[in-house]
Amino acid sequence: MKLAIPDLISNSYFPALAAAELGFFEREGLSVSAELIFPVDRAYAALRDGTVDFVAGAAHGALAAFPAWRGVRLLGALAQGMYWFLVMRADLAIPRGDLTKLTGKRVGAAPWVEMGLRRLLLAAGLDPVRDRIEIAPVPGATGTSVNFGLTAAEALAAGRIDGFWANGMATEIAVTSGVGTIVLDVRRGDGPAGCFDYTMPVLATTAAQVEGAPDTAAAAVRALVATQRALQQDPGLATEAARKRFPPREVSLIANIVGRDLPFYDAAIAPASVAAINAFARDVGVLAGDVPYEQVVASEFQHLWR
Repeated sequence: MKLAIPDLISNSYFPALAAAELGFFEREGLSVSAELIFPVDRAYAALRDGTVDFVAGAAHGALAAFPAWRGVRLLGALAQGMYWFLVMRADLAIPRGDLTKLTGKRVGAAPWVEMGLRRLLLAAGLDPVRDRIEIAPVPGATGTSVNFGLTAAEALAAGRIDGFWANGMATEIAVTSGVGTIVLDVRRGDGPAGCFDYTMPVLATTAAQVEGAPDTAAAAVRALVATQRALQQDPGLATEAARKRFPPREVSLIANIVGRDLPFYDAAIAPASVAAINAFARDVGVLAGDVPYEQVVASEFQHLWR
């Protein structure tokens, strides 16, 4: 079976990658290999088209390939909360949380990921058009095999962008090298009220898989939960999992990044979270109306989250 991940060298979807690399899927009787398919809408399109069996990606991204959530089910959260960072060039000296200083700046963000930043800015009273905040793809981030975070960090260092809205690995590289500073870390309390719940990283599959092969779907949920618990007990396992797929520099960084994410490792997807994701999706124009919780989440497996 195949697992699509839209940003592989990253902490964003790491529990799913670790489940494959550390053998947790295999222990549940599943042979799962992870592959990079960027951006997230293409990953979900691959799920829709049957070329992959699972996606580890942003929850709202499923709507790119499954309008109104028809045909997809969320199996569990890889972690809680919107997980991207706003990092700006260090020489701009923008204080943490001061979004007014973004006027006239270029911020790189991946397709569908950028929706979170746009909505956040509007909630904070800013208008990207009026305030001349350019939010666009990072130069060089093209094709389906791009590790967006690494590309964003490189573009920031080269001065091709003023900032990026990207994952924790890109943030770690930019901050530790002195190139960038964190302006927003939503998971840890930055940003306007409610933005934490705009989206979350999830493990998803098709509704057909849930209905036609429930044992397989349940096994994937058990593998996810076991991986989260194993990483919580021993964050050093992240290095072991990453060593098989990451470059050396990123291997040396991942355990610390994952260690900071551990408080958010909870596979549960609450009804309130789905309501918030639906509201966000309506606000950004990718969902009309509302969709019941049971049509979004494979709630028959919720007992396995704990």
